[in-house]
Amino acid sequence: MFELRCTVRKCQNLLRRDDSGLACDAGHHFDRAKEGYWNLLQPQDRRSKTPGDADAAVLARHRWLQRGHAAGLIEMLSPWVAQSAVDGIATCRTLDLGCGEGSFGPALFAAEAEGYCGIDLSKRAIKLAARAWGDATWVLANADRTLPVADASVHRVISLFGRRPAEEIGRVLVPGGHCIVAVPGEEDLIELREQVQQAGHRRSRVQAIIDQMNAAGLECITQQHWQQQVNLDPDAIRDALAMTYRAVRHSQQARLEAVTAMTVTLAADLILLRRPSP
Repeated sequence: MFELRCTVRKCQNLLRRDDSGLACDAGHHFDRAKEGYWNLLQPQDRRSKTPGDADAAVLARHRWLQRGHAAGLIEMLSPWVAQSAVDGIATCRTLDLGCGEGSFGPALFAAEAEGYCGIDLSKRAIKLAARAWGDATWVLANADRTLPVADASVHRVISLFGRRPAEEIGRVLVPGGHCIVAVPGEEDLIELREQVQQAGHRRSRVQAIIDQMNAAGLECITQQHWQQQVNLDPDAIRDALAMTYRAVRHSQQARLEAVTAMTVTLAADLILLRRPSP
């Protein structure tokens, strides 16, 4: 079980497992949902009645990943997963920030369910994740603020197109622990954006992320770029737009309906970082 912390404001005591759920020494208690996840969400984390990604975006991303469009990305990340394993520890603790509907967890850490914890702010996403991989730990919480995890208790943190609070990542990682980050590359879906939005802005996030992580005490070990082309049908095109927050405005609808199929570029920048040992 992960070393989770209480999320009640100003508490942050460690949570312990009891017969009915999770509890801290201050008397705060959290039940496990019937779907198998822990709801640690607090009122201060809610900016709407349904925080996190919209259901439509969650389901679009789920369908997209089920089509296998991230298979090449997973293959490229797998050596980093092996590299970040800790010798002498049977099960490394891996914290997945903004885990979404949970597809990346079992794909990358299939043999490490006991040490895996996925955190997401979307209830729809975390329900899908918990149902699909019940042996792992799933937490409904805000991964953009204080992480509900004990200091220096995690061997790996991964942020695959999700949140990455640098100071918190540095806090929860053990000395020598690793962080794997993936963000959309400059060319990601460029053909689709040019066709539908009549805009194809290119922007690299890599150096800004490295600088942010360096300021939090993490050093960049290496970086890679993943890119491939895929053929999309109309349903896949709509999912691609929905899952990346590129909502289709009324003025764009006609252009979208005119696209029956197209070949698009998928691209991601990958960064491997480490918290130095003393």
